[in-house]
Amino acid sequence: MAVLAAAQLLDELMGRHRNTNPNEKIKKPNWEDPEYCKYFMVKFCPHDLFVNTRADLGACPKVHDDEVKELFQRAETSYKKSQYVEEFLRFCRHMISEVERKIQKGKQRLELMNSKPEGPPMTQAQTEKNQEQVKLLSEKITSLVEEAEEAGTRGDVEQAQGLMKLCDRLKEEKDQLLKQQENSHWSMTAELAAAQEKQMEVCPVCGAFLIVGDAQQRIDDHLSGKQHVGYFKLRQAYEEMSEAREKEQQEKEKKRREDRERDRHARSGGGGGGGGGGLGSDRRDRERMERDREQRDRSDKDRERDRGDRDKEREKERHRPVREEKGGRHEERERDGERHRERERERDRDKDRERERERDRERKHRKDRRSPHERSRRRSRERERH
Repeated sequence: MAVLAAAQLLDELMGRHRNTNPNEKIKKPNWEDPEYCKYFMVKFCPHDLFVNTRADLGACPKVHDDEVKELFQRAETSYKKSQYVEEFLRFCRHMISEVERKIQKGKQRLELMNSKPEGPPMTQAQTEKNQEQVKLLSEKITSLVEEAEEAGTRGDVEQAQGLMKLCDRLKEEKDQLLKQQENSHWSMTAELAAAQEKQMEVCPVCGAFLIVGDAQQRIDDHLSGKQHVGYFKLRQAYEEMSEAREKEQQEKEKKRREDRERDRHARSGGGGGGGGGGLGSDRRDRERMERDREQRDRSDKDRERDRGDRDKEREKERHRPVREEKGGRHEERERDGERHRERERERDRDKDRERERERDRERKHRKDRRSPHERSRRRSRERERH
């Protein structure tokens, strides 16, 4: 770390190209190079905020260059630039979360120190009486436990259970007396400590302990200290950049919604102005659906016909004599193959007819889409020929 600090000091005094030869070509700085500090280019480097404090992060291992920072600020918005900003916000959020946990722990500690036990402190006579009651309860609990053990040994389970329940109630009463005694002792100790110590509070920015009603000079020294100023700068930068980023995202979302609305209106307006094109597309969709339905019906009919033919053939085979069965298998296979080929040819012819009808529809559709002026000119040319 000391070497890095010395190198940074030399760079500030002599420039970062201090070791470059006179005839060597100097490389232009680029903010995307990994040697430059991302946090310094975005806003500031957190390592410079807490030098020689309890929150010291040490020297930054990256290069801090004002020229590169200016190049980064002038660069156009890009994904890599937004990633740098995101990393800076993430680091600030991490440090703010740590100091928030520190503040919460400090407040809990002060609440524990300032908490008052329930009830006033007991006098000496009350304390002695309390101790006697505790002693009597302890002896009674011991005797009840012995009686319960004897009842259990005799086999009297119900009596043993009743004695144990009574023993539990006495134990609760004994614990309550002991707690009162401890609270009385703690109350007296807390009053003595409060008389000797000053009231404290936790700084809501950096989490340091402050004396309530302290001298103004000490308060000003704390507010101008590195740790307090560093955390205040971190919080302020994080809030400002988060608000700016949220506002930018809202503007982008608003612009995106406006573009979608504009495209929707344009599509609806285009559909209303060019009704012929919309009707033509609807007609083509209906024709395509009808063709699909006809093909499905035709394939269903073919399957039904094949199923019927197979059923008839099985029925014939069932009534055919056994002696003709072996000799007719080859002929039956030939007939099946012929029927299958005939059905394939029929399907091919249907497909050819369907393609021809599709071409006729396309030609008719293109003819319908021609402008009225073109159709009138065509009719005039035809009349001139005749």
